[in-house]
Amino acid sequence: MLLNWTVMILYNYFSAMFVGPGYVPLGWTPEKSQDCMYLQYCKVCQSYKAPRSHHCRKCNRCVMKMDHHCPWINNCCGYQNHASFTLFLLLAPLGCIHASFIFVMTMYTQLYNRISFGWSSVKIDMSAAKRDPRPIIPFGLSAFAASLFALGLALGTTIAVGMLFIIQMKVILTNKTSIESWIEEKAKDRIQYYQTGETFIFPYDMGSKWKNFKQVFTWSGIPEGDGLDWPVRDGCHQYSLTIEQLKQKADKRVRSVRYRAIDNYSGVCCPVTKGVKTFFTTPCTEEPRIALSRGDLILATRGLKHWMYGEKILDSAADGGIRERGWFPRKCVEKCQYDSETDQPVDGEKKNR
Repeated sequence: MLLNWTVMILYNYFSAMFVGPGYVPLGWTPEKSQDCMYLQYCKVCQSYKAPRSHHCRKCNRCVMKMDHHCPWINNCCGYQNHASFTLFLLLAPLGCIHASFIFVMTMYTQLYNRISFGWSSVKIDMSAAKRDPRPIIPFGLSAFAASLFALGLALGTTIAVGMLFIIQMKVILTNKTSIESWIEEKAKDRIQYYQTGETFIFPYDMGSKWKNFKQVFTWSGIPEGDGLDWPVRDGCHQYSLTIEQLKQKADKRVRSVRYRAIDNYSGVCCPVTKGVKTFFTTPCTEEPRIALSRGDLILATRGLKHWMYGEKILDSAADGGIRERGWFPRKCVEKCQYDSETDQPVDGEKKNR
C-alpha cells in the first residue's frame, strides 16, 4: 500500500509539473474584434488576456485560469493541471497518515517489549527484546531516533499539505481562484469607496458545488472547455470580470501618487543601510523590488508603514515599453507636490470619477 501511495503521489506531482497550467496562445485575440475593448493587452505576450488569465512573471507567459505560481512544482497552478495538483495535495497527506500509523505501531510494540517495571523505576533496554524472538530488522536506539524523526516529518507534512488541500478545494467548489477572490474584494472596496451603487456578481460560480467540481475533475482527466471561453451564471456577461479589472486598473491610476527618489536603493530584499525597521519589516511576498537612483520618479499605488509598491516612470520609447514595478523603502522617496495624473494636490479631497 505504501508503494501504491508513492506511485500515485509521484504521478500527480510530475503531471502537475510537466503538463503545466496551459498558456494563452501568443498573439491571441477574441473572435469578435469589438470584444477587445473588454480585455487587457499584454505587451510581453503581444496578445490580449483571455478571461480568467493572468500574466506570470516567473513563467513569463499569460496563464489560463491562473491560481498561483507554485515553487514546489516550478510551475503555475492553472487550467490544465489544477486537478493533478489538487490530487497531489490529497494523496500526500493520506500517504503520510499511513506512514505515521506504521511508525507509531512500530515504536509502541518495540518499546513495549523492552520496558521492565521495578518497584521504584521504569527501565528501557534498547539492546534486545525481552519476550519476542530477535526481529528481522534490529530496532536499536538509532532506529528509534530515525523512526521518531520520520514520524515528525510525516505529521508536519500532513498538517501543512492538508491545509493547502483544504484551500484548493475551497477554490474548486466556489470556482474562484485566489487571484479572482482578491479581484472580488477590490471590487467591493471600489464600489464602497465611490458609492456607485453597483453590485458585483462573480460570473463563474455556477451556483452548485457539484457543477463547479465537474469543471476541474472529469473522468477523462481533461478539464472542461478550452481555457479561453467559460460558462457564466445567469445575469452575468462573458466579460464581467475583465470589465471589473479594467475599472480597477483605471481606479489605480486615479489613486496613484507620484514620488521622487531622494536616496539610492540597490533593490535588495532586506536593505541594511535603510534602518532597522525597514530591514525587519520587508514585505513577505515574492513580488520584486525595484532599484532607485536619486531623481527617479515612481508612481506609487499601495504601501505599508515602511515600504511602498509602485511603478517607475520610464521613457517608454527608450526602454522598449518595459515596466518596472516592485517594492521600495518609503524613506528613500518623498511625495511630489502635485499628483501625476490630475496635477492636483495629493493631499486634497477624495477624487471622483
